[in-house]
Amino acid sequence: MRGKVPTCAAFDKLNIRLHVIKMQVTLLKSKLLRAEVTDRALHYEGSLAIDSALMKQIGLIPYEKILVANIANGERLETYAIEAPKGSHTISLNGAAAHKGQVGDLLVIMSFAQFEEAEARSWKPKVLVLGDGNKTVTRADNVLVAEDVFVDTSF
Repeated sequence: MRGKVPTCAAFDKLNIRLHVIKMQVTLLKSKLLRAEVTDRALHYEGSLAIDSALMKQIGLIPYEKILVANIANGERLETYAIEAPKGSHTISLNGAAAHKGQVGDLLVIMSFAQFEEAEARSWKPKVLVLGDGNKTVTRADNVLVAEDVFVDTSF
């Protein structure tokens, strides 16, 4: 025999755990739209430094994985967020990420989370639109973009 056979109690516990696992979907958790790159630091370890006040407003925590899209050149990268000083308006591409953009480029910074399907149906991400060198902030979550876009052609 290669290993121990689980006892009935251990098997039942495992079986119960397997039945509790539910399908999860990955949704947008938070987004900074039109974040302007204020600095690049090629010889830094890596990451994207973000003003800690902005991170707090969208619920982004230090070292959280993020997806970054550069509006100026179409580049996309995955990295992690680190805090820049509060109120500094800093968005800094660090390490290898510094090759993906220039000071002044506009970025979309996104984080994602996993939710059970029932919770996912009512989830609303935290979204901020930045402007004026990251000095102006507008809440943009749940903005109605269009209404009645489907035309009934059955008449």
